Amino acid sequence: MSLKAFHVFFIIVSILLTVLVGVWGVHQYIVHGSGGNLALGGIFFFSGLGLVVYLMWFFAKLKEL
Repeated sequence: MSLKAFHVFFIIVSILLTVLVGVWGVHQYIVHGSGGNLALGGIFFFSGLGLVVYLMWFFAKLKEL
């Protein structure tokens, strides 16, 4: 596996994990009503969004190479 392929794989796995933790945080907010859990979910959703933007930027850079 090349370094580029591993990088793409690692970013995709990271996106999936951030989305799952975000869903878990929102679920915990619904169950327990703690604002900290909602904040945790929001932070991880925005982190996942940032990783998606980074992945699109990385694909654009790969086309240039």
